[in-house]
Amino acid sequence: MVTRDVDLKSRIRTIPDYPKPGILFRDITTLLADPIGLRAAVDGLLWPFLTAGIDYVAGIEARGFILGGAVAHELGRGFVPIRKKGKLPAKTIGQDYSLEYGIDTIEIHADAIHDGAKVLLIDDLIATGGTAEAAIELIRRSGGELVAAAFVIDLPDIGGAARLASKDVAVHTLVSFEGH
Repeated sequence: MVTRDVDLKSRIRTIPDYPKPGILFRDITTLLADPIGLRAAVDGLLWPFLTAGIDYVAGIEARGFILGGAVAHELGRGFVPIRKKGKLPAKTIGQDYSLEYGIDTIEIHADAIHDGAKVLLIDDLIATGGTAEAAIELIRRSGGELVAAAFVIDLPDIGGAARLASKDVAVHTLVSFEGH
């Protein structure tokens, strides 16, 4: 199946005023439920990296698990979950990041990534870039070499992709939605 010409935007539901008034929430569950849309999204996330020598795909909880797991499978590579604090059973390393209402922490297992491993980071959406930036820091602290951060959706008006790019992170996105 050729998936390069699939309209991903039409498969992403927009929910106004969620989680608060003035926000347009970009819901990818409709994209994930559509077999052509899901295949196109996974293909779009992995194609630029087919020959990049990826060792691991890392995905940010929770939608990054779905997409990242599929990308890892297609690349024939391992998957590293990046989870909210307290969810992983073995020794972890954590990284704090700022939220609108405070600070949160994400973690990976301390032995998840070996020194020099090439890692592709996957998530569904890049908004402010705070969570992705924390995930990148975890990958680097683990000894991994970040190849790129890839997202289905970019919200360019919020500036997260530009924030990562300004820190020499290669950013790959499939669709953009203007506004918040």
